[in-house]
Amino acid sequence: MTGQGHPLRVDVFTIFPELVDGFATVALLGRARTSGLLDLRIHDLREATTDVHRSVDDAPFGGGAGMVLTPTPVFASVEAVDPPRPLYLLSPRGRRFDQPLAEELARSASSTAGGFSLLCGRYEAVDERVVAHLADDELSIGDYVLAGGEVAALVVIEAVSRLLPGVMGNEVSGHDESFTSGLLEYPHYTRPADFRGWKVPEVLRSGDHGRIDRWRRAMALRRTMETRPDLITARGGLSDEERRLLDRETPGPAG
Repeated sequence: MTGQGHPLRVDVFTIFPELVDGFATVALLGRARTSGLLDLRIHDLREATTDVHRSVDDAPFGGGAGMVLTPTPVFASVEAVDPPRPLYLLSPRGRRFDQPLAEELARSASSTAGGFSLLCGRYEAVDERVVAHLADDELSIGDYVLAGGEVAALVVIEAVSRLLPGVMGNEVSGHDESFTSGLLEYPHYTRPADFRGWKVPEVLRSGDHGRIDRWRRAMALRRTMETRPDLITARGGLSDEERRLLDRETPGPAG
């Protein structure tokens, strides 16, 4: 992953630069940019147009509903910038974006390119020549339809940026969250210890950190089994040690 002297560069190509920039100027992303850990460069595809209307879309050959993002401004914008590769098109047919892929992209800062780029689709589709001859790959954040790729790009940028050393205030928390270990995260509690009769599990107030760690591990396993059994299957099932841990630890709900 990147260090203090080597920021992660991410170039975003969009017809709504203000949408991306507005989100990325506050909270975690804003701090990452201000501290020099994230070099986010946002490019307006309309600036690469040549007509008075700054058109970026046109009707598809062969007819059909909706408009298509044309190749001319996309190619011109990308070629003028020569951004870091790979260039990912945000697309519903793309490779599913998940935590392992976020970690892979965070590590890309250590490569010669030092980052990656994102192309935000819009309208009904993107001209296929962009897909075939310009984009290196496609990414999808899920099986649903969005108006464009900007929200998806922000999902990718935030998920990757929070993995960069120095971005999060507590470096441990990034390694202890849902999906990082292939499990959902364990339950969290804070003050008051007794809220409307719902009490924090005794183990969390015991001061026994070994016992707390075992309880949290068991709760993460139990929660994942109950709500996302597919994640357990993807891990190859439960190990013998995990089964023994679940047998020893009670759910310990607040009560």
